[in-house]
Amino acid sequence: MDSKKPYFAAIVSQITFAGMSLFSKAAFASGMNTYIFLFYRQTVGTLFLLPPTIYFKRKEMACLSVGDLWKIFMQAILGFTLGLNAYGLGVKYTSATLGAAAFNCVPVTTFFFALISRMEKVNIRKASGMAKIGGIMLCIAGVAVLAFYKGPYFKPLFNFHLFQIHQSHVSSQKTWILGCFLLLVSSLSWGLWFVLQAWVLKTCPSPLVLTFGQTFSSAIQSFVVAIAVERNPSQWKLAWNIRLFAVLYCGIFAMCVANYLSSWVIKKKGPVFQAVSTPFNLIFTLIGSEFLLNDGVSLGSIIGGMLLVLSLYSVLWGKKKEMNCHDTENYNTDSVPLEKEMLDHI
Repeated sequence: MDSKKPYFAAIVSQITFAGMSLFSKAAFASGMNTYIFLFYRQTVGTLFLLPPTIYFKRKEMACLSVGDLWKIFMQAILGFTLGLNAYGLGVKYTSATLGAAAFNCVPVTTFFFALISRMEKVNIRKASGMAKIGGIMLCIAGVAVLAFYKGPYFKPLFNFHLFQIHQSHVSSQKTWILGCFLLLVSSLSWGLWFVLQAWVLKTCPSPLVLTFGQTFSSAIQSFVVAIAVERNPSQWKLAWNIRLFAVLYCGIFAMCVANYLSSWVIKKKGPVFQAVSTPFNLIFTLIGSEFLLNDGVSLGSIIGGMLLVLSLYSVLWGKKKEMNCHDTENYNTDSVPLEKEMLDHI
C-alpha cells in the first residue's frame, strides 16, 4: 500500500491544480477582477501557512538576514506577483484548458534558463542532448499553434454546466493571442523563478520559510497592484458565491495542499516522477471543463496541448537518459537541487 501512495499523491496534486484553472476561470467569468483575486488568494495562503511556519520554523525565521528578506521579496515579485497575475489574465482571455496547458511549459522553460545560466549542459551529438533541444523546439511550436491557430470548435458534450462560460470561443483573435502571450510570460516567469530559487535556497534555511515569506510578500505586492488598478469598493466585496469559493480553494488547496503533496512526491520518488504526472493536469482540466464550464475546445488547442506534452516528455527523457548513463562530463550535478525546486510548483 505504501508503494502506491506516491502515485495517489501525484494524481491528487494534479487534480488540485486542474481545479485551480477551472475555478479561477469561473471567478473571472463572473466579473471578478484578476488582481483582486490574486490578493485575496495570497492572503488566504499566508494565513494558512502562518501557524505551521511559526510552530515548526520560528528559529529559522528569526535567523533571516536583511539580505535573505530582500531575496525573498524579489523572488515573490517574479514567481508569484508577476507569474500569477499574467497567468490569471491569460486564463481570463483564453480558457481553463490553455491555462492547464501552460503548466507543461514550466519544466521546459526552467531547463531553458538553466541552460543559459550554465546550470545545465547539452551535447547535441548525443541522443539526450538532441531530445532536450527538440523539447524546446516542440514547446515553441505548441505555443505558436495555441496562439495563431484555432481550427474547428468542438462544443461541450453536455448541455448542463455548473458554471456558464460563454466567452472563450467567441473572444476576438487579438484577445486570444494576448491571452496566449500572457500564459507564455507566466511560464517564462516561473521557469526563471525556479532557477533563481535554487540560488536563494543556498542561504535561506527552510523551504517552508521561503514559501511563507514569498506568499506573504506577494500578498503585500498584490494589494498594491490591485488598489492601483481597481478602487471601486464593490469589486472588493466577497459574498457566498463562486468568487469566495475560488479564493479559498486556490489559497488553501492549490497554494498549500497541492504544493505539499508535490514536495512529498519529489522526496519519495524524485523530480522526474512528479514532472511526468504534469500532463494529467491538462487531462483533468479538459474533463472538468465539460462538466463545470460551458467551455468547449478548439482543434488548435488540442494540437498545441499535445505538442506541449511531447515537449515536456522529450526534455524529461533526455534528462533521464543522462542520469541513467552517469554522463559526468555532460551532466552538471549542481542542477539536482534545481530539479527538485523546479517541480515544487506554486
